[in-house]
Amino acid sequence: MSNITEIERIALANTKKGVISISNVTEPYGAGSGDVTSIGISLTGKEPEWKVHIPTENIDAVIAALQKAK
Repeated sequence: MSNITEIERIALANTKKGVISISNVTEPYGAGSGDVTSIGISLTGKEPEWKVHIPTENIDAVIAALQKAK
């Protein structure tokens, strides 16, 4: 059974109520599946309309790529 721990909510630029939510998810795809970090985007501040799951092992590479994009 997966367990979701919210890490942070960030105001989504250029929206009135939008948020970016960052959460850690253990066993997201069932028992024994690897942990992921979930990044969700919500335009309403409620449930995310878009989500991406990044395996924990890929976080450093994704951060480096995001720094390049910045």
